[in-house]
Amino acid sequence: MRKNYFTLALRNLRRNKFYSLLNTGGLAIGMAVALLIGIWVWDELSFDKDNRNYTHIAQVVQNEKNNGELSTVFVMPFPLADELRHHYGSNFKAVVMGTNMFDHVLAAGDKKFTKTGAFFEAGAPTLLDLRMIKGTGDELKEPATILLSESIAKACFGKKDPIGLSMKLDNDQVVKVAGIYTDLPANSTFANLGFIASWPTVYKAWGMKDWPNPWRPNAFRIYVLLSDNADLARISANIRDAKIINIHPEERVQDPRLFLHPMSKWHLYSDFKNGINAGGRIGYVWLFGIIGVFVLILACINFMNLSTARSERRAREVGIRKTLGSRRWQFIHQFLAESLFVAGLSFIAALFLAEFALPAFNDLSGKSLTILWSNPLFWAIGIGFTTLTGLIAGSYPALYLSSFKPVRVLKGQFRAGRLAAVPRQALIVLQFTVSIILIIGTVVVFRQVQYAKNRPMGYDNNGLVMLWTSSDDIHKHFDAVNRELQQSSTILSMTESDSYVSNYSSTTSGIEWPGMTTGQGQDFPFMAIGYDYGRTVGWEFVAGRDFSRDYAGDSSGLIVNEAAVHYMGLKDPIGTRVKWHGTPLTIIGVMKNSIIESPYAPIRPAIAYLSRDVSNIVTLKINPRLNAGQALARIEAVYKKYAPGQLFNYRFADNVYAQKFGDEQRVGRLAGAFTALAILISCLGLFGMSSFMAEQRTKEIGVRKILGASVPTLWRLLSKDFVLLVLLSLGIATPIAYAAMHQWLGNYAYHAPLSWWIFTTAGAGAIGITLLTVSAQTIKAALANPIRSLRSE
Repeated sequence: MRKNYFTLALRNLRRNKFYSLLNTGGLAIGMAVALLIGIWVWDELSFDKDNRNYTHIAQVVQNEKNNGELSTVFVMPFPLADELRHHYGSNFKAVVMGTNMFDHVLAAGDKKFTKTGAFFEAGAPTLLDLRMIKGTGDELKEPATILLSESIAKACFGKKDPIGLSMKLDNDQVVKVAGIYTDLPANSTFANLGFIASWPTVYKAWGMKDWPNPWRPNAFRIYVLLSDNADLARISANIRDAKIINIHPEERVQDPRLFLHPMSKWHLYSDFKNGINAGGRIGYVWLFGIIGVFVLILACINFMNLSTARSERRAREVGIRKTLGSRRWQFIHQFLAESLFVAGLSFIAALFLAEFALPAFNDLSGKSLTILWSNPLFWAIGIGFTTLTGLIAGSYPALYLSSFKPVRVLKGQFRAGRLAAVPRQALIVLQFTVSIILIIGTVVVFRQVQYAKNRPMGYDNNGLVMLWTSSDDIHKHFDAVNRELQQSSTILSMTESDSYVSNYSSTTSGIEWPGMTTGQGQDFPFMAIGYDYGRTVGWEFVAGRDFSRDYAGDSSGLIVNEAAVHYMGLKDPIGTRVKWHGTPLTIIGVMKNSIIESPYAPIRPAIAYLSRDVSNIVTLKINPRLNAGQALARIEAVYKKYAPGQLFNYRFADNVYAQKFGDEQRVGRLAGAFTALAILISCLGLFGMSSFMAEQRTKEIGVRKILGASVPTLWRLLSKDFVLLVLLSLGIATPIAYAAMHQWLGNYAYHAPLSWWIFTTAGAGAIGITLLTVSAQTIKAALANPIRSLRSE
């Protein structure tokens, strides 16, 4: 019997090749999209779970009061780690301090590389759950030691055993390789951690023992490994005051309070607003998860619509077989088996489509995902959903057609009835409601990105090249390098700073100004810059000037932005005397508000001061008469002349700024691709349904043509029902999309308006797509010869 079901299913597929292709193709595309989104969501949800300490790791974070609001800070002063160990140690198995991950220069013999790494205390290998290939990780207790990832070790030393060998870190620190660990997985917070250098190395290099007030700078990350059965909320409450009781009374205005942020929330719940967790990437997980479900629903609707529509043509088959003795349960089994068979074919096709599309999907999403072939859950979900889809789609013909009376069917008295099409029409409305919502959402995302891009930056990043340096070689020869490059007309100007032009290196408190009120503390982002910085990057000054060698007093000068002037309430800021941790400074310039941080967030009050020792970043303005390749070649030649031991690491300022839109642009591209696929699936279903309806009304069309109906009249007759359904979809989709997009845009301080034309354009586009899709079949039916359709009457 089962073999017979299989044979009948194949026979029906071959007999109706066009509809079979639409059925399996639409469902396969929907399943493929769901598969790709599913593995993306799986990757996001499994972030950091490779760490066996996953449930017991947390980061120490602090909330500070700034301008009446709480801001969340992820860096701490370095004495805090010892404070936690000595006074709160019973709560933790380990307390580990480290730096942020930065690019550093590693040199092994003649080989030099720029690799990402960090300095950590000795407990890092255990806390990070490093899989040590060589060494134990305890070697970090010794000064001047380094642990390398497996890939970095191979790049630096090839097949040679590197244990015990020396290498240079940042051109001046000699370190000994003490261990090799397996590269951390891509879906890990520390995925790019190519090496770990011992803490005594950075402690000595940064001269931390000589810091006058070590509790003041927030510069380091502190991670903890919780004790077994530890209660996170209780420990957070316990350590809450661990910092404030140690800082100077005048610094307590910001009221810093500590708490623990668990590893399980690092990736998906990293955003804080006013001291409260406000989500993060979990929003994207929900977004793509919903899109995946929507696309899959659209495909299932197509499958069910075409399956039920075509099944009505098999009423005569049911009648004949019933007169020959077939039972109702046999029909139910047969129709369900056929539906399951088609759904199974679609699932197999979806696997091939997903594998084929995976490279392009990885490129769009910025990941390196693979199909989870060996994951039992993947197969359980896939097969389970395929079975459910097949059963639902086959339930209508199985239960409805099997109930027909054979006498009525064979006499030709069977009619589907006016209400038979209502479920299919409702499903079409649902299809286009979803499609229109996706269209509107995609347009809004792209507009938001473009809106943020068009915000005035407050500086000119065209032709700006930023060189990261790991020593002070260029700083020592700054005047010579500047002179050579300007004499060769390679650059217009050159300067130094402690951070890239589109990023602040740190924040600071302790600023006092005339008229400051009690409790008006503010964590000011600040930059340490050299002479001519404003001229080089194109700062726009609304008052005052840039730092200049022509003014000896600029060493005690300060440049502030408009937001700082407004916050301080200064009416005439130039010449105003302020204090920074007791040191008197004079405001010499007010720069126009510049987008240094997020282009979607309000611009914070910020300051810049002159430093004669800054050497981290060298920024150059390229002569616009030279192309980038020529300019870089000349700059590199001069750079290597004065810094022969350094790698030439450069970044264009416009590329760095563009990275600020990475997440939103990626979301927009992915949403656009999925929306296009959703529309394609809807069109496939609409095409199949219009073709089926035209086929059903062949004789009606023939009669109307004989009675004088024109082709446009017939086209309008056959198309209007579908257009009305799309208009109904637009009416349902518009308020839903408006509410969803209004809420999404509310996450941004600066956002594009929700203009009426977005909804109008989406509706017009949906109607246009509908007419194009339906017209192919309606015009064909209207042009058919009526004699051929009526000659059997």
